[in-house]
Amino acid sequence: MKRRNAIKGLALLPFAGTVLRNQSAQANTQIAGSNAIIETLPSDSAASAFMAETNIFRSLGVEPVINCMGTFTIIGGSLERPAVRAAMEAAAHNFVQYDELADGIGQRLADLTGAEWGMVSAGCAAGLKHITAACVTGGNPEKLIRIPDLTGFDKNEVIIPDFSRNAYDHAIRNIGVKIVSVKTPDELRKAINPRTAMIYIRSTDTDTFTGQPLSLEVISQIAKPHQVPVLVDAAAENLTLPPVHLKRGATIVAYSGGKAICGPQCAGLMLGDKSILMSAWQASSPHHGPGRDNKVGREEMIGMMAAVEDWVKRDHDADWKKWLGWLDTISKRLSPIAGLKLEVIERTLLDNKTPVLKVSWDPQKLHISGFELAEELGRNKPRIAVWAEDDSSGESFFNITTGQMQAGEEKIVAERVFAIFSKKRSHKPESMMAPVANLSGRWDLSIQFFSSVSQHSLNILQDGSWLSGTHQTDFQSGSMSGTIEGNRVMMQSAMRIVGDDLSYQFSGIVNGDTMSGDIHLGEYRTAKFTAKRNVQKAPRRKVNIPAGPPLAT
Repeated sequence: MKRRNAIKGLALLPFAGTVLRNQSAQANTQIAGSNAIIETLPSDSAASAFMAETNIFRSLGVEPVINCMGTFTIIGGSLERPAVRAAMEAAAHNFVQYDELADGIGQRLADLTGAEWGMVSAGCAAGLKHITAACVTGGNPEKLIRIPDLTGFDKNEVIIPDFSRNAYDHAIRNIGVKIVSVKTPDELRKAINPRTAMIYIRSTDTDTFTGQPLSLEVISQIAKPHQVPVLVDAAAENLTLPPVHLKRGATIVAYSGGKAICGPQCAGLMLGDKSILMSAWQASSPHHGPGRDNKVGREEMIGMMAAVEDWVKRDHDADWKKWLGWLDTISKRLSPIAGLKLEVIERTLLDNKTPVLKVSWDPQKLHISGFELAEELGRNKPRIAVWAEDDSSGESFFNITTGQMQAGEEKIVAERVFAIFSKKRSHKPESMMAPVANLSGRWDLSIQFFSSVSQHSLNILQDGSWLSGTHQTDFQSGSMSGTIEGNRVMMQSAMRIVGDDLSYQFSGIVNGDTMSGDIHLGEYRTAKFTAKRNVQKAPRRKVNIPAGPPLAT
């Protein structure tokens, strides 16, 4: 993710948080042999442009990355196709009436895709928001400008199966609707009522696949007699013509423009029912109302249309063969390294559909973990973004995903990974340094965010160097675990919210009855913390228990 998948270890590094900026001398070093790599490449290659010191991002002190991870927004999603950039440049030279432009593009997208109508939004999530507004208002502007106050609205509920609750349903909740969760077809039938505005699902959830109890086909069959629209979020999928989810019964299907389709990063593609999409366009910028903050420009609108035109003409089989060739180059370079298992996986599902090279190994034998490998690749030049995991079975692996790589980068990646695994490493002792303190008890925790301070608490139980307990946040409590080695404390906790989650990773120093340090908040970057041991004793109250039933009430 677009959609994030659950991982078994601390895997998706290092591109969540503040790590994109070089902040250490180590991050400015260049691995041995990288100059030799660039000398072997054509001067006009994409890889040569990546290595050039004139790269525009370096002028800001920001080191670019080679994307072997996929279409993740945190590193830019995808690269716009040349035809897209040309169309956007052409659109920048004239003014146009936006409603007329939306109508022209809507028809053109319909002609290209086989859908009834098309609409371009300011990203896929914005499209989800606009479609929700459309289903709530029915195109009535008096209702539109009252959002998110839905008092008096006849449509104010959205049904989402439990398995489709995710971080992106924030876009739906932004309209002010009540979310109704269901687990079975029977629960869905009972949940549909006159207030139901729409049903939302994600295409990547296996529970929606054909043959499942709550497949898209089943959901559509239940919804259709009640005239309840079904919105399918297919953000990171390849575009099918005509869209397969519409054929399976969906009313609207939503794609990200800046992922597989390689359109503008800040555009989304909505396809399906014309009346709903007309209402959705009414609910988006330049019109006032809840979508005015999701502005899409004429350049992005034309660029998204050009991306679909390019997709229709593109030789997808040739792309696949090219990607396989790059993986073959990397595999051949890594094959002499003892202890590596190399497997090419040709994905068949539409989501993030690209061939992948899975490189796996025993970290006890090669003395490097998946976490360490991702850190090494991501923090040192030439920087490479990969998906890595340390499996609970004891195996480590990382994936090289080709879909957003550029010609010549496969050579850089091959040499970079080869150099890392060729480096001699000694066995790391598993013994832990003795702790300098016993942290058991309650700690009052103060967290300094970017522009506010929150008061949390930790209840810690220490067993040698191992820590466990609970972390109480502003709103909820979750389990905490970690270690203390010497005076160094490392702790982590996770807070699960319906459809979302938040992790806290503490790194600090103990000094008597105080702790202080940093918190890594994943995609929400960092914060600082201080903690003081709470020495206040709880009040002592004697408990009296009657010998039998009470004599009087």
